[in-house]
Amino acid sequence: MTNFEFSGRQRTLLLSGIVLGLVCMGWTWMNDDPLHSRFWSNFLHNSVFFTGIALMAGFFLSASITAWAGWYVTFKRVWESFGLFLIVGLGLMTVIALGNVFHWHHLYHWTDTSILDASVPEKFDSILAGKAGFLNYKWYLGGTVIFVGLWYFIMTRLRALSIKEDEGNDKDFSSHRKMRVWAAAFLPIAGFTSAAMVWQWIMSVDSHWYSTLFAWYTGASWFVSMIALTIMTIMYLKGRGYFQNVTNEHIHDLGKLLFAFSIFWTYLWFSQYMLIWYANVGEETIYFKERWDNYPVLFLGNLAVNFVLPFLVLMRNDTKRKWGSLGFVAAVVFVGHWLDFFLMLKPGILHTAHEAGGGHVGGFAAPGFLEFGTMIGFLCLFLFFAYTMMSRTRLEPSHDPYLEESLHHHV
Repeated sequence: MTNFEFSGRQRTLLLSGIVLGLVCMGWTWMNDDPLHSRFWSNFLHNSVFFTGIALMAGFFLSASITAWAGWYVTFKRVWESFGLFLIVGLGLMTVIALGNVFHWHHLYHWTDTSILDASVPEKFDSILAGKAGFLNYKWYLGGTVIFVGLWYFIMTRLRALSIKEDEGNDKDFSSHRKMRVWAAAFLPIAGFTSAAMVWQWIMSVDSHWYSTLFAWYTGASWFVSMIALTIMTIMYLKGRGYFQNVTNEHIHDLGKLLFAFSIFWTYLWFSQYMLIWYANVGEETIYFKERWDNYPVLFLGNLAVNFVLPFLVLMRNDTKRKWGSLGFVAAVVFVGHWLDFFLMLKPGILHTAHEAGGGHVGGFAAPGFLEFGTMIGFLCLFLFFAYTMMSRTRLEPSHDPYLEESLHHHV
């Protein structure tokens, strides 16, 4: 089947998941502390996680186009559809940004302007005063709107040219040449601007801490999550008669990416933890001390789920071709990296909430039912949007210049 039909049953299932997420968010709000710390931390956690997956889909699609790769062409609509979710991510992160402006939440310590007043020495924070040129609501809101909007705009151009290519009138491959230009532009734009947004969206919840590797670490976590979700999506759709030209060789390559970048993520994890801890510099080690002392199960479990499991299972070449083994690892790793973002965000937010007079509720020491329910809601929203985008054009391209390479792809 060359066209994806977004069936009523699939819509109902995904809408039910979205409703579950909304119910969990509503229940969280009603049983939260006065500052609604748990609600807003869950909102930020999932908004950042799924927006980053969309960014990585667009980034890797652009990297593949720029590299003149062909192996991915038969399923490139998946990455195109994932990337277009950036428009939803823009809306979600703008809500967080406006929350900084209007004080709807207390996610970030640096939004408390009283700590920047040097005339009040008992509250003045010289470190945050030094960072105020970057850590402020104007940078946060402006960067979110401009940068995420720019990412989405480039994704719409890549998508439009991809669809135009399929119309059959592109005999001189002019659309594909234009795609290469947009893709090449997207790589440095996304690379530099995403680092700035990672520093603001995620790292600044621990506003006194910094790491020169953190943007790489976060990007690797996003990328592995994107590959895991790609594997599960393709397996699901192929099991329903779609993607007939996607073979075990394509799945094997996706498995290799999952394996390789799980190791790369671990390298960054080790580089941050071991080197910073070994240096024993107080303002750097405090991030890890907090997580080691108060979140030991999640801290060590993060490494076990996101490195040990994929390494041991996918190290054998044949397991990357076995759908059961690969699908299981992809599902576990996807949840594992969602937990990775939980560990990045929740401890810092909890400290800020305590200082502001809130944070005395569950959902911070470890994710509970409401956290997982909220994640399911966001995941179903992501898939509902992606399936809608996939249903609007041919699921498998017909005139991509590298289609034959993808159809006859083998290792």
